[in-house]
Amino acid sequence: MPAFDLPLQDLERHRPEPDEPADFDVHWAAALKDAAQRDPLVSVRPVETGLRLTRTWDVTFRGYAGDPIRAWFSLPAGARKPLPAVVEYVGYGRGRGLPHERLTWVNAGYAHLLMDNRGQGDQYGNGGDTPDPHTVVSGGPGPVVRGLLSPPDYYYRRLITDAVRAVTAVRSLPGVDPVRTAAVGNSQGGGLALAVAGLVHDLTAVLVTAPFLCGMRRSLELTDAGPYGEIAAYLSVRRGCEETAYRTLSYVDGVSFARRAQAPAHFGTGLRDTVCPPSGVYAAFNRYGELSGGGHSCKEIHAYPFNGHEGGEAEQVRRQLSWLDSQLAH
Repeated sequence: MPAFDLPLQDLERHRPEPDEPADFDVHWAAALKDAAQRDPLVSVRPVETGLRLTRTWDVTFRGYAGDPIRAWFSLPAGARKPLPAVVEYVGYGRGRGLPHERLTWVNAGYAHLLMDNRGQGDQYGNGGDTPDPHTVVSGGPGPVVRGLLSPPDYYYRRLITDAVRAVTAVRSLPGVDPVRTAAVGNSQGGGLALAVAGLVHDLTAVLVTAPFLCGMRRSLELTDAGPYGEIAAYLSVRRGCEETAYRTLSYVDGVSFARRAQAPAHFGTGLRDTVCPPSGVYAAFNRYGELSGGGHSCKEIHAYPFNGHEGGEAEQVRRQLSWLDSQLAH
């Protein structure tokens, strides 16, 4: 598909005014305060994977409202000292899958926590193990529209809170150096990692590729691919609810989280991406760290002109590995 968004030279200058509610910080402080009152870990059970160079545990931690959230935690076999941790978030419709699927970060020598997505896992990959007990809230079949007309009840308020709690959980695990923690994700996972960077101010690094939930209003005007299509279909039935929905989405927009982030950041985007349009990614990148007084001076972005949502794939991962090694030196 030809490039459909702004030309690269315009993307590099793309700094739209944030669509941000006045009580954005209050909204998230309330969500995280409730979660922080609970001990993070519920259980940590060893798992036999058949892998000789990696040890893995099935972790359950407390997320939003104390709900149990599943994760895989892995360490390099034979690790003798606490390691920097990578918390990874997965894409829309995916769950944590099987413990031997995502080995890049543990093979690079990091402690690795892979968070499950509550109420997801039935569209791609090898499934998930975390229900969302709050799905009685009205909405369509996909999680992106669950509670869309009510900011306190919106699905992503719960999932982002889970993502923040995953950082707290990994820092509580044996074998982890709690002062060196990175957040990593692609697509929805990139949106979650970016949100974590805006809410966890002592994060060491964040790496996001094709992040979802960025520049929501413009993205919805540009595309009906992927989850944006679910929102469009929902609003085609709920006529007259557009501004109510946009208000809810403004509480989870990655541009607002990016503005508050402090950690060094590594971005990637495909300029032909119709699922997570590059103008949303650049809006977050160009405003990254502007409210925090830090982080914005240590950021980089890699654009792939002839790629769509797949972005740079293995080339992007290669760049991430090199960059993160410089940020979380062993």
